[in-house]
Order: sequence, then C-alpha cells, then structure tokens
Amino acid sequence: MSTSSTPENKAHTDKQQPLVEHLLELRTCLLKSISAVAIVFLSLVFFSNDIYTFFALPIQALLPEGSSMIATDVASPFFAPFKLTIILSFFVAIPYVLYQLWAFIAPGMYSNEKNLAIPLFVSSVLLFYLGIAFSYYVVFPIVFGFFTAIAPTGIAVTPDINSYLSFILKLFFAFGLAFEIPIATFILIKAGVTTRQALAAKRPYIVVVCFIFGMLLTPPDVISQSLLAIPAWLLFELGLLMSRLVEKNN
Repeated sequence: MSTSSTPENKAHTDKQQPLVEHLLELRTCLLKSISAVAIVFLSLVFFSNDIYTFFALPIQALLPEGSSMIATDVASPFFAPFKLTIILSFFVAIPYVLYQLWAFIAPGMYSNEKNLAIPLFVSSVLLFYLGIAFSYYVVFPIVFGFFTAIAPTGIAVTPDINSYLSFILKLFFAFGLAFEIPIATFILIKAGVTTRQALAAKRPYIVVVCFIFGMLLTPPDVISQSLLAIPAWLLFELGLLMSRLVEKNN
C-alpha cells in the first residue's frame, strides 16, 4: 500500500511548499536586481571614457603643468573605464536593488516595523550617496592637492589610471560606509542592543574607533584618515540626536 497520501506526508509537503515559494521569490528578486544593474550598465558603457574623465577631474585639475595621467598596462585604457562603469552601474541601481530586497522581506514584517524600515532604507541610500559626493567634492581636492604639492623637486607627478581608480573606489566605499553610521547607531539603540546614554558615555572610545576606522579604510596618510574620522564622529553624534528625538516622540 502506498504511503504517498498519508496525513504525515501531506503535512511534510505543506511545510516544504512555503520554502520553495520563498526561494522562487528570492530568485526573482535577484534576477530583477541583476537585470537592473545590467540595464544601467548598457546605458552607460558607451560613455565609459567620459565617466572616467569626470571622476579623474579632481586630480587632473591639480597636476603640474605639462603632466598627465598615464596607463602603464597595455589594456588599462580600456579596462579602467570599463570597470568604473560596472561599479557605477551598481551604485546607480542601488535604490532598485534595495526595493527588491524590501519586496522580499516586507510580507514577513509587522506594520510598525514597515513604518520604521521604509525611512531607514531611504535614509541609508541617501547617506551613502552623500558620502560619495562628500569624498568627490571635499576630500579629493584636499588630498590630491596635498599629494601633488609635496612631490620632491624633479619628480614628475603622473598618476597611473588603474592605481587612481583603486584609490578613489576605496575612498568612495569608505565614505559611503562611514555616512551610514547614524543609521547604524539609531538601529542599535532602537533594537535595544544599547542605549543612547551608554553610547554617549563611551564617546572617547568611539572617537578612537573612528580614527582606527579611518586608518584601515583610507590610504596611509593623516589627511585622508582625519577627513574620514572627523565626519564619522560627527555622524555618530547625529545618530545619537536622531535617537533622542525618537525617545521624545515616544
């Protein structure tokens, strides 16, 4: 006698079905996210050289007269702009990628959690973009101005395009991540992991951690580290302020 239709087997099938459905939904979200990045990339790839030129403006404007950037590798003139365009495509598609993530996890959230999560999602994206803009418009001119000014006499400043790309991507990531500190601080306090008073009491240690954070994520110079550590500390204070406002509203 077959046991395929017994109550036990039916219960086992019912338990498996939601898991399969969730996996299919996750696959759909991933495919949509990848497709969004691919569409943005295909829209930008024909402008790869112009995009690289735009991101190279901060250092090109500070190079000594007669100097220019160089490509030490044969394939660099193609691959450096190409790689930058791929990464930029992901950055541009981040809002849609996060929307897909939201669509996947939202059905399992309570209404009060949704009301909190939506502003946090939006704020995290805006802060990440703000961190990148801050590094491009504020940090780059200061850092590159310092580096080009201290070059020894007789040394031609001719940055390699691949090395420059790695440098700016590291700074973009570092400042984009640092600008998420208010969100991280707010979530830790809201979730009850810690309290605003406890974090405020540990402020001297937080400042030290910010400088260690800057040392690890930026090039080994005091200027870059300070330009990351000081805003990171101020953003931590912003997170504490956000938490205080929430406490008053509650």
